[in-house]
Parts: sequence; C-alpha cells; structure tokens
Amino acid sequence: MTNRTRILLWTDTPGPYIEAIAAAGLEPRVAVESLGRATQPSEAQMAGTEVILGWGAPAGLLPRMPRLRWAQSLTAGVEGWLALPDLPEGLTLTCARGTHTDSMPENILGGLFHIAKGYAAIAEAQKDSAWKRRVTMPLNGKVLGILGLGAIGAEVARLASALRMEVIGTRRNPVPMPHVAEVLPPERTDEVLARADFVLLLLPSTPETDNFMNAARLARMKPSAWLLNFGRGSAIVDADLIAAVTEKRIAGAILDVFRVEPLPASDPFWTTPGIMVLPHIGGLHPERDRVVAGLFTDNLRRFLDGQPMREVVDRRIGY
Repeated sequence: MTNRTRILLWTDTPGPYIEAIAAAGLEPRVAVESLGRATQPSEAQMAGTEVILGWGAPAGLLPRMPRLRWAQSLTAGVEGWLALPDLPEGLTLTCARGTHTDSMPENILGGLFHIAKGYAAIAEAQKDSAWKRRVTMPLNGKVLGILGLGAIGAEVARLASALRMEVIGTRRNPVPMPHVAEVLPPERTDEVLARADFVLLLLPSTPETDNFMNAARLARMKPSAWLLNFGRGSAIVDADLIAAVTEKRIAGAILDVFRVEPLPASDPFWTTPGIMVLPHIGGLHPERDRVVAGLFTDNLRRFLDGQPMREVVDRRIGY
C-alpha cells in the first residue's frame, strides 16, 4: 500500500471515478480517498496526496500538500486555479477540455432554434388558444461566427453545417478545420462580427478575453445579428450589451454564463427585452462525471507510466 500513488477525489460524486479506475485495472497501483466538496482535507491527506481531482482549491491549501504533483480540474475553465496566489510552480494542472462536446453543442443549437423558430412565442399564444401563424427564419444560408474554435466549436460547426449554415470563426492557431468555411486569427475578429448572423462566444477566460465584447465590437455586428455566450461571462461588458440590445443595435442575446452565478435577482439581464438568461446549462450532462472519469483515468495511466498527459494547462496563455 505504501508504494501506491495516493489520490484524493475531492468531489461529491466520486463513484464514476472509482469505477473508472477499477475498470482500467489501475486499482493495484493507487490508493484512492474521496472527500465531499465542502469538506477540508485532513492533515494526513494534505501530507500524503500526490494527485488531486476537484473543482478548485482555496488559497493556502496546495502549498500544504508537499507530495502533490498533479491536479485534475473537473472543468474546462481553470481561471480559478490560475488565480491562486500560491499555485505551486511545478504542479502539473490538467483540465476537462473536450468533455462538454455532447451536451453544449446541442444546447447551442437549441439557442439557435429558439431565435429562429419562435416556439416560445407560439407556446405563449397557446395559453390564450390564439391561432397566430408565423413565418419562421430559416437557418439554412445564415452565417454562424464562432469566436473560439476549440473542441466545442468544432462540433457546433459540424452540426451547423448539416443545417447548411456557413460557419466562420477565429482561433489562436488559424489552421483549416472541417465544416468551417474560413478560420481567421483573433486579430481579424471584426471581420467575423461584420459577417455573422449569429455570433457565438466560446472564448476561454484570459486577460485578452476579459471585456472582449465591448461597445466597439458590438457596433461591428449587424443590427439583425444575435449574440450567444456559452464561454465565460467575463467576455462581455454587461452594460454595453444591455445598451446595444435595448437600442436595437443588435437583435438580441442568449446568455448561459455570467460574471456572478447564480445571477442575482436584481441583475438587469433578467428584465431586458431581447436577452434570454439560461442558468448555465451548457455543459451539464447526466453522464458528465463518467465522461470526465474517462479522461482522468487515461491521464492517470499516463501519469503512472511517466507518459505525456492530455489537456495540460498552459499557464502562459491561461488554458
């Protein structure tokens, strides 16, 4: 037992991770402990843990874990980890990038259909037994601009192309991608904004993306265009978006992420006509823990064997 790598699963749902470790045949090589998310690790756990899986950690904790070599984040975004003032310099940090590619693209498509097909208004009319025929907007031929063409953006592009939408977008490394008509560097964001009928934000949280969609960039969008944010709430200047929608400089917005969550009841996003608030449903999935457990177990085998790991966070760029 003493030669086994000690793992701390700091989550309220450790079952799928324990099962995945067993299914991978790694049980003889590790000693696994689990801890509820709201419970602080004991002194013994802090002293012995070499691998931790969790949502994050409070300041002051990780430096008290002298044997810790790897932390696996349960989320794709790691801004909370990187914001720690005492994040150990030599600690390998991996994220859950790529584990939202089932649920989030479907939720994004749901947003597009909500805008284009008007089912919500039809449902409201049904309450009054009101027969109100409508001409719905076709998505075929519309331009979807994706800012942040990562794994989720690639899957959205595949699905959108099946609807015969034209997909364009930006990514740090602007290499050609399947189902994307044009991949541009971030410096050419304004071109995407000017051409898109729908602008989808999938940007990570970095200093470069903070307050990215401000009044100037919103002004580049078509008056008929919609903004959808499924990335990070910090990418939008809230007051600028509210002004752009209220003044009809853009058609509206669907928001799934916010600077403060849960969104306070007093926030004007709730009551601004043309803005739809989603309660951060984008990446939720009934089997999400099992998907993340697959990534974690693959990384665990690589870690134990001294092999390169997947989804290692580049602290320099922030994801």
